[in-house]
Amino acid sequence: MEWKNTWFLLIMINISMTTGVWSEIRLEQSPSEVKRPGETVKMSCIISGFDMTSYYIHWIRQKPGRAEGKGLEWVSFISAPSGSTKSYSTSVKNRFTISRDNDVDQVYLHMNSLTAEDSAVYYCARDPQ
Repeated sequence: MEWKNTWFLLIMINISMTTGVWSEIRLEQSPSEVKRPGETVKMSCIISGFDMTSYYIHWIRQKPGRAEGKGLEWVSFISAPSGSTKSYSTSVKNRFTISRDNDVDQVYLHMNSLTAEDSAVYYCARDPQ
């Protein structure tokens, strides 16, 4: 599945918009971690301000040295509400696993067999719907 960088920019702008008068859409990634090649890490995305059971959630990443909003790479998505459909970029397939827990409004990215190529800032994003 091939995604264009402009599509991700629209998502990132969309997740910062507000809905209603006093609510705010928020997707917060877990803090930074430093890992060695071959190690494992599990990242979380805490969601608030909308009913996450209605939206696909994506993980995207930006490799070091890229200007903000440039060089974004789609990593994975999980369907709503059950998460029965998942998709991964070729670069992470069979190493990364996406999951969701609607009871606690979180989506996870479990990353196995890390490589130097996985070094990046990771973002979670909501489908614009």
